[in-house]
Amino acid sequence: MNRVSPATLKTWLHDGAEIALLDVREHGQYGEAHPFYAVPVPYSRLELDIGRLVPRQGTRIVLHDSGTEGIAERAAARLEALGYTNVGVLEGGTAAWQAAGHVLFAGVNVPSKTFGEMVEETYHTPHISATELAARQARGDNLIVLDGRPVDEYRKMTIPGSICCPNGELPLRIGALAPDPATTIVVNCAGRTRSIIGAQTLRHFGVPNPVLALENGTQGWFLADFTLDNGADRLYPAAPHDLAEAKARAARHAERCGVERVDAATLRGWLADPARNTFLCDIRTPEEFAAGSLPGAQNAPGGQLLQATDQYVGVHGARIVVFDGEGIRAPMVAAWLRQMGWNAFVLAEGLQATLPCAAPQGAQPAAPAALDVPGLAVLIAAGPVTLIDLRPSMTYRAGHLRGATWTVRPRLDGIATPPAGPVVLIAAEPGIAALAARDLADRGIRATHWHAGTPAAWKAAGLTVEATPDLPADADCIDFLFFVHDRHSGNREAAKQYLAWELGLVAQLDAQERAAWRFLPPGG
Repeated sequence: MNRVSPATLKTWLHDGAEIALLDVREHGQYGEAHPFYAVPVPYSRLELDIGRLVPRQGTRIVLHDSGTEGIAERAAARLEALGYTNVGVLEGGTAAWQAAGHVLFAGVNVPSKTFGEMVEETYHTPHISATELAARQARGDNLIVLDGRPVDEYRKMTIPGSICCPNGELPLRIGALAPDPATTIVVNCAGRTRSIIGAQTLRHFGVPNPVLALENGTQGWFLADFTLDNGADRLYPAAPHDLAEAKARAARHAERCGVERVDAATLRGWLADPARNTFLCDIRTPEEFAAGSLPGAQNAPGGQLLQATDQYVGVHGARIVVFDGEGIRAPMVAAWLRQMGWNAFVLAEGLQATLPCAAPQGAQPAAPAALDVPGLAVLIAAGPVTLIDLRPSMTYRAGHLRGATWTVRPRLDGIATPPAGPVVLIAAEPGIAALAARDLADRGIRATHWHAGTPAAWKAAGLTVEATPDLPADADCIDFLFFVHDRHSGNREAAKQYLAWELGLVAQLDAQERAAWRFLPPGG
């Protein structure tokens, strides 16, 4: 493990070679303050996610925490044990980064969200206010509102009358959604980014319709005192049958953005290259992906790949190869990725490519013996039992077994050595329990069981369930980002603060971060 100074790291981030800057703190800590290019890989999930986010074990990796926890060093040891050979730790963590004069960014998906603001600034994407949209809807104007988020987000809350069409699907389905060129198209999301990207996607795609982004999305609608629609189920239609013109439009735009097509033979060579990371992304819908995809591909629906690139790709400077089944969605997504500074390509054969079976990404750790609810009830009745709850802190607050102690993997050192008897780890998935069990074993504590029950199941079995709205204390909930959690719960100030955060992102960029993007020239 190497110590990397802030000055060295800053140079590495802009030298053109691949680098993975990984924030190994928990989600809440990461969301409070991190470097611009940092990718969240919480220590609680490190070994579960690293193979997907950083496939090549020779990748130049720099880990960081806040500078005082020692979590980065522990994470480095775990990665080296997995076979990663070029692992460093940012000396002094985020505190040293800031002291060296570099900015720390709050929030999540920061590069993607900042890019969205730059898109509006660069292309002057037109927008419409909530008040004007409501008035036009009331008049019965010829317009359609398209919600550019995934279906699950759309169903939580949306603009009344809107249709769900995730941004990545817009070029494929817009002909069916708005066949009349006189229809005004309004794209919305919850805030700003996907409203802007969705609207500008259609403008770049060359639709003849007037296209507008809803200013500030559903939050702007709420702040204007309009009622949101909850539980809507108006989903996008099938694509039109004749796609020739749409394919031509997508190809022309991709060419303008410098997107290249690669064939399967080239891709096979890239995937076998131990010196470079290549991410293969199926940008179709989750339903299409589930019905069949290419070996080694991850499902990264196009709109979400642009909105949250750091959730799919953990290596700055890596190659990204995208594909679809019809040759429209992939070129449009690749065009955006190129503008974001990625080395993005379209797989020429698309879904018909022939690729070798993907090699497994390393063996996952084994969890302790699984224990069902009846078994847990028997164990508790026999007593004594030590219950360690590893579920999210807000889930624990809402309902947990009496006597269960909440913690998260980086805080396991705070768990007292339990008395004799079974030690049960309560977790939503076996991998989380397995990693915690490994760290406990290093302290000489043997976790005997893993359990994944729910409060409803516990109550049905006669076990006592407690809710503790204030425990763990806010300061201990390092896995939860309070920064954004109230904006969709009727908290007007939280919504205003979130929108102000989005609007303020561009001003925090330095010259090198700005220069990484490749926008089309004026008029392009």
